Amino acid sequence: MTDDIAAEKALWDKVIMGVDPGTNVMGYGIVGIKNKKPAMIALGIIELSKFESHYMRLKRIYDRILSLVEQYLPDEMAIEAPFFGKNVQSMLKLGRAQGVAMAAALAREVPITEYEPRKIKMAITGTGAASKEQVREMLKRTLNIKEEQLLPQLDSTDALAAAMCHFYESTRPIPSAGKSSWKDFIARNPDRVR
Repeated sequence: MTDDIAAEKALWDKVIMGVDPGTNVMGYGIVGIKNKKPAMIALGIIELSKFESHYMRLKRIYDRILSLVEQYLPDEMAIEAPFFGKNVQSMLKLGRAQGVAMAAALAREVPITEYEPRKIKMAITGTGAASKEQVREMLKRTLNIKEEQLLPQLDSTDALAAAMCHFYESTRPIPSAGKSSWKDFIARNPDRVR
């Protein structure tokens, strides 16, 4: 680890990398957490349409994700799970793209969590049926992102949304493991039953 990378990493309590898998364009977003407050570190896309071979696209995904992991040193990765469509070939290609991105993170021992698109939208906007544009607007407000910092491709903000969803999920209070039925209450409190 170079001194510059170590200094940048020291600024944050945690770094989360979000990935929106794709076979033509793959989005990524990096969120830094300091004192339980998130901030956008980076946002971008991996352009894949210039590669005619699907296998070369997979190689490019692996190389770029690995490079981003080495650059930003994320503590965790959040990746959007593929949604089930009608086109089996498209699903297969998307699944491969997601798997290669995951393999790149795992090569550097970065833990991964998958989130369904509806869960990500719900975490960001409050509704699982939100549009990509609504997600983008909410991220702008939440993270105080200026319009000029955003890319025209919505894949980048979708990836940032995955990282933010993971932040929200990881800071959620854990419910107590207490029993909730009357039978369990009576078993724990026999002296309170007449």
